[in-house]
Amino acid sequence: MLDDRRSVVLQALVEEYIRTGQPVSSRAVLEHCSVDVSSATIRNDLAKLESYGFVTQPHTSAGRVPTPAGYRYYVDHCSPTKLRDATRERIESFFTGFHEELSKLLQQTSGLLAEITHYPAVVMGPGFGDEIVQALHLVHLGGPVVMAVTIGATGRVGQEVVRLQFSPTDRELEEAERILVTAYEGATLAEGGARIDGLPEEQIPDRVMRIARTVAVSAGQAVEATRELYVGGTSQLAGLWEDLAQVHAMLELLEQRNEVRQLLGSDDEGTSVRLGAETDVTDADFAVVSTAFSAGGAKRGRVGVLGPMRMDYRRAIRVVEEVGDGLEDSLDA
Repeated sequence: MLDDRRSVVLQALVEEYIRTGQPVSSRAVLEHCSVDVSSATIRNDLAKLESYGFVTQPHTSAGRVPTPAGYRYYVDHCSPTKLRDATRERIESFFTGFHEELSKLLQQTSGLLAEITHYPAVVMGPGFGDEIVQALHLVHLGGPVVMAVTIGATGRVGQEVVRLQFSPTDRELEEAERILVTAYEGATLAEGGARIDGLPEEQIPDRVMRIARTVAVSAGQAVEATRELYVGGTSQLAGLWEDLAQVHAMLELLEQRNEVRQLLGSDDEGTSVRLGAETDVTDADFAVVSTAFSAGGAKRGRVGVLGPMRMDYRRAIRVVEEVGDGLEDSLDA
């Protein structure tokens, strides 16, 4: 833990580097921090911060830049900035006037977040996990292949292609569908799967039971895959990183949906900031700010922005939280 003055010095250095992208001199730190000391004291503080691993000096005669550890300390101790009234009103009016279906709302929200923050934005929907199943149908696609179509109470449709170990007859599929409907309708996917697991095998024909259980396993594994993921603002990538290789790496990352879901964090987390090696993106100048939102009680999703470590964290955190709150209010209305 740094003492108060060195904490202020580090904050001034990080914020000046975020603003300019250039190594920060002791004179610039002195001009932007609220401590009444000499430039010699600032130089000593910077030397101490370097020994702690919070800043580094690219060249002997250059100023200093934050390290990942310096950014982490800054993020852990900074307070989100206050948004301008115009920005807050824009967020509020967006959600007040939006009355489209869930998928369109999530897609438009990613665009709104990207426009306000100037970073690529990601919105992950709550998925089918806590959705109440309203209907379930089996469609024979030929041979051993069946499609399970699940319709949720909100109208969301899930489709899973299931490959059996045999080619079922129409009668076997009808009987399996009847059993699945009884187990799943009015329940979540997890609850329906548990009901299928608890069925008495001796009372149900073997092939019918195998169909029902194979569909149930597939439905359970597909819970995460049903989570809609929307990305906005990818056109801004080139302006965030000077290294084109980094830009291409970020574009490739955004195409890997499962990795993006993991970057956004767990539904149980509140606001989260991951940077550098914490993101599991190898050797990346990269950071993610995200927060959770609820949708109809227990169902949760996440919203966030991605950018370089030289991100304006104070503003990004505040905007992400404001958008997350607006999305939550819109979905619970």
